[in-house]
Amino acid sequence: MSIQSVIAVIDDDASVRAATNNLLSSHGYLVHTFASAEEFLQSVLLNGSACVIADVQMPAMSGLDLLTHMRAQGYAAPFIFITAFPEESVRARALKAGAICFLAKPFAAPALINCIEAALNRDENGTGE
Repeated sequence: MSIQSVIAVIDDDASVRAATNNLLSSHGYLVHTFASAEEFLQSVLLNGSACVIADVQMPAMSGLDLLTHMRAQGYAAPFIFITAFPEESVRARALKAGAICFLAKPFAAPALINCIEAALNRDENGTGE
């Protein structure tokens, strides 16, 4: 029996959270949404998330800060960044920090699905399970 992968979506924009949740749920993913990085860090799903989709620019803690924090704590979940401000310098920093994908909003649905599949396949291959 396989366990369904949990995808965590972290974005301070409720409409983006809802649209991403609807898209991923329609593709069979189990999705949990969070309005902030802090909310995600306090969640019981922190250890159970197979993939994290995070907005780059959020109040208090940015998506890049979240990735850095999680890596420092030993969490290896793959990250996908989405942003309304796709600056090349930020993209380069995100990819250097270990992000799988960096997508500009609005992004095409197939692009996000491809990123998730790559992230989940990499995670499966990386853990050897």
